[in-house]
Parts: sequence; structure tokens; C-alpha cells
Amino acid sequence: MSASSQTRSYGSGARILSIGIAATGLLTFAYFSIASHVLNSVEAKRIDVLWSVMFVIISVIYRPVEQLLSHTIASRRARGHRRQELRVPLAIQLGFALMFLVAALVLRGALTNHVLGHNSGLYAVLVVATLAYAASYFARGWLAGHEYFATYGGLVLMEALTRLCFVLAVALDIASGQLAVALGIAAAPLLSLLVVPLAFLSREREPRGAAEIEEVDAALAGPAAEGIQEAVAADELSLQRGSNFALVVSGIMLAEQTLLNAAVLTVNATALNAALAGIVFNVLLIARAPLQLFQAIQTSLLPHLTGLEATQGHRAFASAIRVTVLAIAGFALAVAFGLLLVGPFVMSHLFGQHFHYNRFGLALIGLGMGFHLASGALNQAALARERARAAAGCWLLAALLFVAWMLTPAVPGQLLRTEIGYLAATALLALSLALLYRRGAAARLALAHAPATERASAR
Repeated sequence: MSASSQTRSYGSGARILSIGIAATGLLTFAYFSIASHVLNSVEAKRIDVLWSVMFVIISVIYRPVEQLLSHTIASRRARGHRRQELRVPLAIQLGFALMFLVAALVLRGALTNHVLGHNSGLYAVLVVATLAYAASYFARGWLAGHEYFATYGGLVLMEALTRLCFVLAVALDIASGQLAVALGIAAAPLLSLLVVPLAFLSREREPRGAAEIEEVDAALAGPAAEGIQEAVAADELSLQRGSNFALVVSGIMLAEQTLLNAAVLTVNATALNAALAGIVFNVLLIARAPLQLFQAIQTSLLPHLTGLEATQGHRAFASAIRVTVLAIAGFALAVAFGLLLVGPFVMSHLFGQHFHYNRFGLALIGLGMGFHLASGALNQAALARERARAAAGCWLLAALLFVAWMLTPAVPGQLLRTEIGYLAATALLALSLALLYRRGAAARLALAHAPATERASAR
């Protein structure tokens, strides 16, 4: 496959997936907005906390396997493999799910009484939803690796629609109460899997032969083809290799979720105002919604970069990163400017709470969101180039500093402290990942211009 056709395929897939996840982000925003209207402030805050806790867990234990599947399948496809090895990722995913179940049973009392407001129904939703997401994220990784982006978009869209139906049922008096709203969180990942069979139907209709031969030829003739036979021979995924990758990416996911949820959890634990954690959650939705949208780009970017690294080399790889980061910068500046103009008005009317939002604080979150998105793109570059450990160090440092900042009284207002801390932490993260990317790019260029004997010894 030529560089231009690969780029067109990536761009088309990213656009299709972006439409689905853009709609998903809006529907998720609508879910929490409607919940804040149909529930009182304390009940709405519990839904926010349930969501935050659940997404910390599933991002840390399940998204690494999604990334592992996406990266491994894309790498093998770029090198001409048709058969994909799923046993190792499946074993890792099942192991993570079992570990969660054991931990949830052991910590049942603490979770129910100290996190979920003495509500056993919310605890049951947390357990069922988290286990259901094991299957959902495994399906996402498989779809991303095979570049079935339309089906991936349909899966997350179905998930958001299912969740929204439950809160709408409460708004229309078909159902009532906090538990009815929360049940949508558990039902969503289960019903979203109904779209996965569409991918298998598409796979059966795919023409075989010529396209696969073209991919193999591209891998063997591309700028990165030196030593391709050794790479193919070493391409089998072992349990140790897969587990190491998943554990390192778990650290990255933990750090990312810390940046998005630590403020909600620390405010929930320390604030005298019981509803303040919900306000902090609402403000961070400014970052969450675009980040959920950007999962479309991230999902398509990792297999795309992995393929470019195998078939096209450094120049095409760098071009994809540059275009992505520039688009993110323009988007973030536009969001920050919009928040300066109408942020407080929009937030007050969306969530129906009598709270004065600071427009400058909201703009800080908008800029931090831009740094966060850029960090996501640079992180995918690190994963594609097998630099996951170094990237994890950057993420964990930023997350630890953010938590330390949230626990200090340097800024008395906890909401303003969140807004300043989020911007500073994401800026530090983006800078450190950019330096990692530049060092990796310089090393690749030096290796590309080195004599063949040096390249062989480097491998």
C-alpha cells in the first residue's frame, strides 16, 4: 500500500470514527446534564463519583489490552500476517477482570459506605459495569487493529445511546430515582456489543489476495524494511511480552485518569460542601468530552503509526504526528476563546446549578485539554516505537505532581486549584513527551544514515 493510499485510508477511518465518537461525547455530556436536572445535587454527585471511579478502573486495567491488541494486530498486518494471535491478550484481559472482581468483593464495605454514599445498588452497578467493559474494550482493540473504524464508532455510539435512554426514562417519569439513572452505566457496555457481529460480516466480504500481497510488498520494500525478516520472526506475542506492555500502559492509563479524576475524588473527600465535587466534575467535562472525541484519533493513530513505522519510515511517521498536533493546537485555542466568551453562561444552563463559574478558570481547563490531547498523540508515537516505559515515566510524574498540588492549600478555592493544577500538569506532560519524541526521532535518523553493519548491531 502506498504512502498516499495509507494516509487516505487513515484519514477516512479517523473521520468516520470521529463522527461516531463526537456524537458519543455529546450524548455523554447530555447524560450528565439531564442527570443533574432529574436528581438532587447529592444524588447527581454520587453518579459523578460512580462514573469517575469506574473509569479510573477500566482505563487502568482494560485500555492497555485495547492498545496491545491494536498495536500487535496492526504490526502483524503491516508485515503480511493474516492470522492474529488473540490468546495472550484474552488471558491478560480475563486476569485483569478477575483481579478487579476479587478486589471489589474484598473492598465492598469501603466502596459502598465511603465512596458511594452507603448505596449498595450503586456498588452492584459498579461491579457489573466494570466486568462488562472487559468485553467492550477487547472488542475495541480488535476493531482498531483491523481498522474497522465504522464498527468501532457504532459500538461507542450504541453505548452512549443506551446510557442516555435510562436517564431519559427518569426525565419522562417512566422510571425514577438515582439507581434507574445509574443502571444505564451498567447496561451500556453490554448492549453496545451487539454491533460487533457487523465487523465479522465486513471481514467475510473483504477481497483477499491482491491487497494482502501489496501490503507485504510495501513492508519488504519500504524504508524501514532493513531486517524485516528478523522482525517477522520475532513478531509472535508471548505472555511475558504482552503482560509487560499491558502493565506499562496501565501506568499510563492510571496517570491519565488521575489527571481527570483525582480532583473530583480529593474534593469529594475534603470539601465541606457536599455538592462541590459535582461542580469540579462538571468543569472537567470540558476536558473529558474532547478527550473522548480524541479517542477516535488515538484509536486510528496507533495502528496507522505502527504501519508507517513498518512500511514507510520516519518521514511519513513525523508528518502524521505534526499534522495531528497542529490540529489539536488550533482546536484548543478555539475552545479556550469560546470559554472566555460564554463559558459561565453555558455551564450554568447546562447543569442547572446555581454556581458562579469563573470564565478564566474555564479557559485554563480548555488550554489544559489541548496539552492533554497533544500528549495523547505523542504517547501513541511512543507506543508505536516501543518507548512505552519512558512515556509511562512522563505520565506518572505529571500525575503525582497534580495530586500533590490538589492536597496543598496553596490556592484556597478547590475549584480554582483544580483549574490551575490541570493546566500546569498537562503542560509539563506535553513538554516531557515532546522531548522524548524528539530524542527518539533523532536516534532514528542517525540509525537510518548509519552503515548497514551498525544498523544490524543496533537491532
